[in-house]
Amino acid sequence: MAPSARPRPDLELFTEIAIIDQLARNRVESRLPAGLSYAGLALLNHFARVGRPENPARLAEAFKVTKGAMTNTLQRLEALGFVAVARDPSDGRRKVVTLTARGVQAQREAQGAVRPQLETLRQAFPQADFDAALPFLRRLRAWLDQHR
Repeated sequence: MAPSARPRPDLELFTEIAIIDQLARNRVESRLPAGLSYAGLALLNHFARVGRPENPARLAEAFKVTKGAMTNTLQRLEALGFVAVARDPSDGRRKVVTLTARGVQAQREAQGAVRPQLETLRQAFPQADFDAALPFLRRLRAWLDQHR
């Protein structure tokens, strides 16, 4: 039997990132309020961070998803009362999405529910590990973004 070749580090890296992403999503989603998905939380966090209404096309571009996927997530959030989707007053052909007071509350509750998980993670690894990993991951993200 021939010795196995060393796996390619680039492929190993992306395998690890994919597994970490899946494990992190599962961990977060298990703590979210009923009906709120990881994608929904990401949108609520986006609105909380930017603090302004957005249109669905711009959101789809920002999250690097299809317009259909964004529409689906927005419909779910609207059904929960977390966002309001209305015609854009400046252009009736477009829609505008705003975070509701209920959405603000849901985002805060979700963050509170996830916070203990993040604290456990932070305690499991020294700050130096996070500091060492971030520069490479940021460069990798920027390169992938530039070469889409």
